Amino acid sequence: MNLLKVNELNHRDISKIRPIMKTKIIFTLLIFTSVLTFAQTKLADKFFEKFAYIKASELYEEAYEKGDDSQHVLSRLGDCYYNNSNTEKAGYWYKIAIEKYADISPEYIYKYIQSQRSLGNYAEANTWLKTFNERQSSDSRANYDASNLSVYKELSSTDKVYVELTNLDLNSSYSDFGSFIHNGIFYFATSRNITGGKVYEWNEQPYLDIYQASIGSNGLEFSNIDLVNSPNINSDFHESSVAITDDGKTMYFTRDNLNKRNKLKVDKKSGTSHLKIYKADYIDGSWIVEDKGLSINDDVFSTGHPALSPDESKLYFVSDREGGYGQTDLYVVDILESGELSSPRNMGDKINTEGREMFPFIAKDSTVYFSSDGYLNLGLLDIFKSDLLKDENAVPSNMGAPFNSGFDDFGYYVDSKSGNGYLSSNRPHPDSKGNDDIYSFASFECKQTVSGVVRHIETSEPIANATVKLIDQTGRVLAEMTTSELGEYAFELNCNDSYTIVATKTDFKDDLKELTTTEEDAKEHEVDLHLTPLIIDNQIVINPIFFDFDKWNIRTDAKYELENIVDVLRQHPTMVIKIESHTDSRGSKKYNVKLSDRRAKSTRNYIISRGIAKERLESAIGYGENQLLNECADRVKCSEEKHQENRRSYFYIVKD
Repeated sequence: MNLLKVNELNHRDISKIRPIMKTKIIFTLLIFTSVLTFAQTKLADKFFEKFAYIKASELYEEAYEKGDDSQHVLSRLGDCYYNNSNTEKAGYWYKIAIEKYADISPEYIYKYIQSQRSLGNYAEANTWLKTFNERQSSDSRANYDASNLSVYKELSSTDKVYVELTNLDLNSSYSDFGSFIHNGIFYFATSRNITGGKVYEWNEQPYLDIYQASIGSNGLEFSNIDLVNSPNINSDFHESSVAITDDGKTMYFTRDNLNKRNKLKVDKKSGTSHLKIYKADYIDGSWIVEDKGLSINDDVFSTGHPALSPDESKLYFVSDREGGYGQTDLYVVDILESGELSSPRNMGDKINTEGREMFPFIAKDSTVYFSSDGYLNLGLLDIFKSDLLKDENAVPSNMGAPFNSGFDDFGYYVDSKSGNGYLSSNRPHPDSKGNDDIYSFASFECKQTVSGVVRHIETSEPIANATVKLIDQTGRVLAEMTTSELGEYAFELNCNDSYTIVATKTDFKDDLKELTTTEEDAKEHEVDLHLTPLIIDNQIVINPIFFDFDKWNIRTDAKYELENIVDVLRQHPTMVIKIESHTDSRGSKKYNVKLSDRRAKSTRNYIISRGIAKERLESAIGYGENQLLNECADRVKCSEEKHQENRRSYFYIVKD
């Protein structure tokens, strides 16, 4: 066979084999790369679980650059930055994740929306809001909106709600409700009727009257409880629901519709007596009622429960007049300079429902409080609040427990400055006096503190300028501070919550402690943290780098420890080290030297792969079993744990 023929044959043979070999090589490289990125992600997960978000994000990003664009890596990258309040980078990674994976949890769409809102990108946030609502409605994992939770459980829960509810001593066994305070006088309605008047047939109780009492400084003590100081406010029938102007000269109140002889005026069509609002003037120490009610009253429908706007230019009330949305609606009229009233205006469907809206109260901050049974609630009348006077698109929100119960809750009155006030309810209560009772409520913010000292683990000396982070249950960094010269730190905490406190400092290993707070207000916690030095004499000292028996690959737990070496070398850019690796006594001495040398070089290669220049690693040498740490020499029976002690690495500083 001539040379040309041979060359042609070889060429043909190679051309047939090459595609197969190429495919195998590519397949092998893909498997190898996949194994590397999987290991990288596992290492990143370890740092993420320890709240080391910066290190974790670095490792996740390296995995991403190597081709791992999995949902796990992308969402974790977003979380690393979100938990550190870097919403710009969080949004970058969340967007990649939510655009790539249609089945991603709505949690991450929610976080992306929040990130965009924090950056002022409201149009972008609103664009994704629709997607968020669609995804969560079809995703059983979704739990980032009240509509996906049990609304009843949420409203009835008092978890992290700190309100002290007190049944007032002025309550009687009869109906007592409604609260209004002016100039140290507490006004309320009651059917106790100490004068022994007529009985209301509907509930076999006396008719309601307006009472007054002197109120103590704590809002819980009352004296001089008696009928309101007036010759003609209280009649033989119902009076209730007071509103008084700031100057104390004018009172609005609700009364049954009476005729000229002060008898009930009954609507012949319905067979009932309607309610009207009356006005009284304070003259010479007593309230004098105008004979005629307000112009907004009528004999064929009810008008009652007056409430004034903060500037007293408007009067709000309840009515069942025609043209409303439901059984009773909230209305408003303007109080003109002449004293006359404008035509009533319905407050609209942002407040009113097909049910009953009653007992309005307008706080000094213009928040509208009212009771309703037309919304999803805990049962019967619940108290709601609305910012409708400040935002025309605002929707009411249920006040929840303990303001509301499964019974009638109404007659809300609050001091906007203190947040304290009164409400009325017929709920069962250990101190209930019977029927409707008035309760005071005092809101308070339950807070606790944690403080401590960051110390050197060996000497207990305080460490100044260490960084201490406060992290919540979701892993988000809530606060961060630097320790004082005495190593001190302190944070304010919410009651009934769980936290992790992490201390870090260059050339030290982190320390973290977990803390769960109680429901005791102002409780103080002391938590010291202890940092372990990484540099001792001429060594970088970390936890042992362990290898599996007869192996030299770097395990995930070993990589986690080696990151301490990487951190030290990054902090000291001129430092040069050498690596020593040792084995246990199993196997021949010659083989163990080779095995330990492979381990030393695997360790060196990992550090180089993390961006450390190779010339900064002077040497990486294995010493086999020549320097055992314990008695486990040849032919000595030892446990695996004992042998593991001898499989180790050292990192000596040769130049800094």
